[in-house]
Amino acid sequence: MKVGIIRCQLTEDMCPGNTDFKVAREGALGFAETGPVEIVGFLSCGGCSGKKAVTRAKLMVDRGAEAIVFASCMKNGNPIGYPCPHFASIKGAVEKKLGPEMKIIDWTH
Repeated sequence: MKVGIIRCQLTEDMCPGNTDFKVAREGALGFAETGPVEIVGFLSCGGCSGKKAVTRAKLMVDRGAEAIVFASCMKNGNPIGYPCPHFASIKGAVEKKLGPEMKIIDWTH
């Protein structure tokens, strides 16, 4: 499966995404259901309030992503323990734009 990952822009300077790539490659944690996946895009939400996440998710789907994954910095607040206060709205907007047939995974590790 090919996936596009959306991460929090505010955590980019403290997390290079290496754990996201590792668990995707291994099919572990958030990818336990899918098994190993290929990452075809790794983009930020665009910054608060995350409105760019919708168009960025669509862009990754147009370029081959079969699922959109939200990095754990969004839902779980890794690495600083502060989840995105806009996560529910962002996820809902992405789901609405991509439709119910698109697989959404809401955490990585």
